[in-house]
Amino acid sequence: MTINRIPGPFPVVVWRWDRGESDATTQARTAIRGALEQLGYGAGVIDDVIICVSEFVANAVEHAMGPYEIRLRTSGDEVVCEVEDHDPSIPRVPPFIVGGSLYETEEQHRGGGLEALTSVLAERGRGLPIVHALTNGAWGFSATEATKTAWLIIPGAPGE
Repeated sequence: MTINRIPGPFPVVVWRWDRGESDATTQARTAIRGALEQLGYGAGVIDDVIICVSEFVANAVEHAMGPYEIRLRTSGDEVVCEVEDHDPSIPRVPPFIVGGSLYETEEQHRGGGLEALTSVLAERGRGLPIVHALTNGAWGFSATEATKTAWLIIPGAPGE
């Protein structure tokens, strides 16, 4: 499939998969990279979108039922990407994302020694703060009765 331009405000489905897909995150990265390269986006925009989409895909596969779908739409100065799954419940967003820095600890854990340090350096729980940082807070969730969509907006025009 060759994409020269995504028409209007309507998204283009970049990839669909079911729960049994063994390397969904890798395939999602490949699909998004190929679509954005064909549209003429530069490495910086593509890398930021891929990092964010990887987090959304990993969360969908781990916490929600399929089938899943990645959609992409662009305008002159931004890329909008959506990852849809079949679990309409919106996840609880950790409180440190709102107004906090990427690795800031919650107030009750300040001065908590090793336990507080471990919570900051944990391998899990970093994804949404990274999405928040790369999108400048332009991301979120929407839901219908049967599905949930994680969406993000990355600033950037083709050639950037």
